[in-house]
Amino acid sequence: MAPHSDFPALKAELRKQALARRDGLDPETRRAGGLRIAQSVMRVEALADAAVVGAFWAIRSEVDPLPLIEMLFARGQRVALPKVTPDGLVFREWRAGEALVPGSFGLSEPRDDLPPLDPTALIVPLAAFDRRGHRIGYGRGYYDQAIERLSRNGPVLTIGIAFSVQEVETVPSEPHDQPLDHLITEAGPVPLVRD
Repeated sequence: MAPHSDFPALKAELRKQALARRDGLDPETRRAGGLRIAQSVMRVEALADAAVVGAFWAIRSEVDPLPLIEMLFARGQRVALPKVTPDGLVFREWRAGEALVPGSFGLSEPRDDLPPLDPTALIVPLAAFDRRGHRIGYGRGYYDQAIERLSRNGPVLTIGIAFSVQEVETVPSEPHDQPLDHLITEAGPVPLVRD
């Protein structure tokens, strides 16, 4: 899809609609769905090769990646969580039980004294997605920038996680948008159709 001046407005409307559908899910549906998503993500073969996996701490009605993080720990993998900085996302290692600190946008983030760590796989939050692997985030481009930056070190495996109600027919994509390698919902892996 070619860039278009109305893309920000289109994305904002799709984001609003998808988040309203996600917010409408009851807590038990979200909890059970999050567990199924974690189990599906763990079956992505390439993920087992990542020494450090970038994850995130859920806000609002997002898929809670904590069950997935626990599974990664159990498999012996290290986990890094993002911190929002003026230069974009910086990932810092997080270990089970470590306290997080309040960050921007209502996020819980790792402490500033923890060393930065570049993951080779990212579990990516999103507001909406389509079957081409395109996502709509929360409008600030942090993950697109992080994927681009981390890719300079070598390939980065990207796995978007969401509930199936967040799917939209087409995400308006722009040149800076980074399509995901995998998309997983509570119904399992989403079959992706590449342009």
